Amino acid sequence: MINILLNGCGGKMGAMISQTIKNFPDLRIAVGVDKNPVSMEYTTFTSIKEVTEKVDVILDFSRPESLADLLSYAKENNVPLVLCTTGYTEEQLNIINSASKHQAIFRSSNMSLGINLINNLLKKISPVLYKDFDIEIIEKHHNQKVDAPSGTAILLANSIKDSIPESTKFVYGRDGIGKRQPLDIGIHAIRGGSIVGDHEVIYAGQGEIIELSHYAMSREVFAVGALKACQFINKKTEGLYSMDNIIESYMHI
Repeated sequence: MINILLNGCGGKMGAMISQTIKNFPDLRIAVGVDKNPVSMEYTTFTSIKEVTEKVDVILDFSRPESLADLLSYAKENNVPLVLCTTGYTEEQLNIINSASKHQAIFRSSNMSLGINLINNLLKKISPVLYKDFDIEIIEKHHNQKVDAPSGTAILLANSIKDSIPESTKFVYGRDGIGKRQPLDIGIHAIRGGSIVGDHEVIYAGQGEIIELSHYAMSREVFAVGALKACQFINKKTEGLYSMDNIIESYMHI
């Protein structure tokens, strides 16, 4: 049995994790942490510093400001850490990368297997298409999401950018007068209602359009991916891992 510390247990994803984990007989939430007092089926605290229970994996669905305490607790207790939070600054990402040299850390901007398969596909097709196709990314989320563009949109954009041998430029939204530049990568954020998470990558060429789309119908897809990440990283001692590693593990079965 893998015992999990769930950070952010009182949020929407925390609630979904608490429900979805019932379908994973080898996993259990041993303790939860949330900045607001909450009542769950397991013991909860308002700070990870208060936790004394022994756990095997830390699963985080909270906010970027929790990072320092999470890394500190994980290091002191030698526990692998799964980071599902988005909105990290460049400095925080550098801190995560440095910490992974001595700790096992799993980080993904999107825990959906489907979106990560699309991300891998972008790396293969973008070098073929970019000279003849304009590339645009549209992401849609609920009206309570605080960061824009989404971490997933940035993930997709960076995968495209890194796969293209020429210098590209991110254009966030579009305003004013001026033609689109050939190597621009447009990124557009829409916020409204209860949209769980939609992402579209558009390759617009002369006389043809290629669209890759992913629509999350429920937060359960992210919960399943996060719990699979807990299974994957359990007992690992160091290194930075992502959904790509899980995809590779499926391909080797």
